[in-house]
Amino acid sequence: MSRSQLIALYDKNISSIDAKASGDVARAYGGVVRASKGWLVETMAQHIVALAWREVGGTGRRLSFQDVKRYQIHVSDDYVSMLAPEVAQHIMRSKNQHSYRAHVDKHVFVDGELVLGIECKAYAENAMLKRILVDFRLLKSLHPNLQCCLFQLESMLGGDYAYPLKPPRLGSPRSHVLMSFFPEVRLNIVTLLEGERKVKEPIHEPEFFKPLEQASVDCAIEQFGKLLEPFV
Repeated sequence: MSRSQLIALYDKNISSIDAKASGDVARAYGGVVRASKGWLVETMAQHIVALAWREVGGTGRRLSFQDVKRYQIHVSDDYVSMLAPEVAQHIMRSKNQHSYRAHVDKHVFVDGELVLGIECKAYAENAMLKRILVDFRLLKSLHPNLQCCLFQLESMLGGDYAYPLKPPRLGSPRSHVLMSFFPEVRLNIVTLLEGERKVKEPIHEPEFFKPLEQASVDCAIEQFGKLLEPFV
């Protein structure tokens, strides 16, 4: 998919969400909006990654995606060592049962190796960011070299995350505080649309539509290219 096709995909889908949600008698309006935007963000993320991979010299057949695999995370030995002896012994006797299944929206593989995880959001704010950081921390316990990315249409993180075309990217004070407690994650944040998200001005309603600029697509491709280049 080309840059112009990506923009056309965005325009077509965002412009049709309001009518689609209003006309669906089987589902709640908000549910249709969330599902439609979720599908769009994940689809765009995959196409942008494929473009970035080609532009840094990668060949298509080496790159693959998985968006349903869940990774089994087992209880930490360090944690068990701090517990009362009877509790620790109970856990160690059934350690395989003490597990949590972790995943993010897109798992990107090169030559069959997981190299990049992408959490896809129509928008993100800092309460969501906490959960995203935890998910990536769990995945990195299995894949220490995993590159981690939050990909969002709009931002509610504060700072300059909502202005991807106005460098330098200094981030947000609150987001930096949260990320400072997960130093191993090193989260990369990619935003497509200019301007902080406004709750009362949803972009799927015609009067609040935000255009997707090619410069923003170029910026996103460049950011993903930097994450993928070490694996070429």
